[in-house]
Amino acid sequence: MTNSNAVLIDCHPGRSTQTIGLALEIGTDPALIHEPSVGVVGTKGDSQCYLGVAAKVEAIHQAFKSRIGTGPDQLRFRLVQPEFTIATSDGMRNGTPEMRYSLIGREVTQDALCEHFSATGLAGTIAVVACDKPPVGTLAAMLEHNLPSIIMSDGPIRPGTDPNTGEKLDIVSAFQVAGHPDAEYRHHIACHACPGFGSCGGMFTYNTMQTFIGVLGMQPLHMVAPPSDDPRRLKEFPDELVTLLAQMIETDLKPRDIVGRDSLRNATIVAMAIGGSTNALLHAPEIARAAGFADFWKDIITPEEFNHLSQHVVPVLTNARPYGKYSMVDIDEVGGVQIIVRELLEAGLLNGDVLTCTGETLAEQVARLGAKRADGEVIYPVEAPYKPTGGLRMLGGNLSPEFSAILKLAGVEGGLENNMFCGKARVFDGQRALLDMLDQTPEAFEDNDMIIVRYEGPSGAPGMPEMLDPTARITTLCRERGIVIALMTDARFSGGSIGLVIGHVGPEAALGGPIALVENGDEILVDLNTNEINCTALNDPAILHARKANWDNEVTKNGGFHPSLPVADTRLLQRARHMAVPAIQGAGLHPNRTVWVRNPREATPSGFAPHNKFRTTTHNET
Repeated sequence: MTNSNAVLIDCHPGRSTQTIGLALEIGTDPALIHEPSVGVVGTKGDSQCYLGVAAKVEAIHQAFKSRIGTGPDQLRFRLVQPEFTIATSDGMRNGTPEMRYSLIGREVTQDALCEHFSATGLAGTIAVVACDKPPVGTLAAMLEHNLPSIIMSDGPIRPGTDPNTGEKLDIVSAFQVAGHPDAEYRHHIACHACPGFGSCGGMFTYNTMQTFIGVLGMQPLHMVAPPSDDPRRLKEFPDELVTLLAQMIETDLKPRDIVGRDSLRNATIVAMAIGGSTNALLHAPEIARAAGFADFWKDIITPEEFNHLSQHVVPVLTNARPYGKYSMVDIDEVGGVQIIVRELLEAGLLNGDVLTCTGETLAEQVARLGAKRADGEVIYPVEAPYKPTGGLRMLGGNLSPEFSAILKLAGVEGGLENNMFCGKARVFDGQRALLDMLDQTPEAFEDNDMIIVRYEGPSGAPGMPEMLDPTARITTLCRERGIVIALMTDARFSGGSIGLVIGHVGPEAALGGPIALVENGDEILVDLNTNEINCTALNDPAILHARKANWDNEVTKNGGFHPSLPVADTRLLQRARHMAVPAIQGAGLHPNRTVWVRNPREATPSGFAPHNKFRTTTHNET
């Protein structure tokens, strides 16, 4: 092995003795201890998302054991025992202080696997991933280690069913009944919304990111959508993955050969086309950084180009929850995500020449899989899409000078007139105060309120928690009363959130961003014609100066931190408070809030320009 990231066990007896003992204990040949090491890893945590991971990890481990040896046609590798990382349960922690650990869990997963890959020196890795932050941390570690690696989704959970009505349910259904007056009904939905195991089944963050990773080329496309309990994940996929990894090692196909500028652009376009989670635009910069590109919004795609594509070029193709009807299991039943990729390739929206972990180009992989045409009910064709514009929109304006704010347009249910919303600010310094009001006096909310939740950003919370609990309650409140309530925050949203909700507002309040200066009653304008969010009062320099001076005074009196910030009472939270970079940069933890990149590389344009052959709007790559 010539790659410095791979480590071979040498012949020193002290270093060999445990290696020999381990080989004997796990049933492998000690004669292979000086060969390159391979193994399987998995992500685990306290939720149904992770219940299926261990069985799949074991199945892959056994597939390795059956193929590794010194005989003819066997693979000459040293096999290491499976390893697991730990993560937070988003579903059980949403709306609680513990949710601050969710995004931090992406960093913890990356750190744990960085130690494993680097210290063990793995020359090849297969990972089984569940939930949504651990897969991104896993991929980032693989990209930094940059030796042959493949990801397999553990798989989505199947929908639940209300036995009284036959209605399909999921975790978002349960969050949306949180404000229902009947405790028995709330319990009834909770008991039936999530039977079985697997990660959240709608087009929430988990399935958005699994699709992203598949299109990126780091996961075989046909392994993305099958449910967690699909027998293929235990009986067919493990041996297929071992074969693919062996091919990658033989041909020296590495993650950074796969994840380049155009593959990142492809995956971002698909995130728009599936009406994906806003978290995709939090994770994409982190994935790009790990792949060697310091600035996703400069090296890969600009916010202006992103918005142009979303507004004029890329439609939404999936009729999927939370904004539609179906789940990822339904997408699998009509042919899988390869159908979506085929539609976009044939329309001219994706570069099919990028490499994937199968050794094929993206277009070749789709052709080999025999991807069918869109069925027109679960997956729509590009020519006649489910929604005409892409599902995500980035916003600037005087409340988002970093141009970081993100709206999931696919999930907006009302409130936009001529692509504009005008509301009155109702300010909450922290999510807990909003939840208290939704619990105690929900009737006090009025039509066209713009709720501002601040001091919940990457540094402020710290950890940038999701807002699924309040957004689900607000959605139900709006539906019941026929009103529109918008929400804007420096935190983030679950992929299950719907409504007129805007997250990732930056700079965040904890760092003195303009969102910290909004006061109750201020007029807030959201304009999707100009892609801006503005507070009218802050257009007045005198008001802006006076409010900023008051804020600075509060921070000075409180020793350098605003008094509204929650206490960061663990070492992990302290790391986030002092090291978290802005959402526009991925909200990761970096010394001195300066993004660190291992072995930076240039993002060279390929000349491919995404276009939609069914539309007259043209697009020239910037």
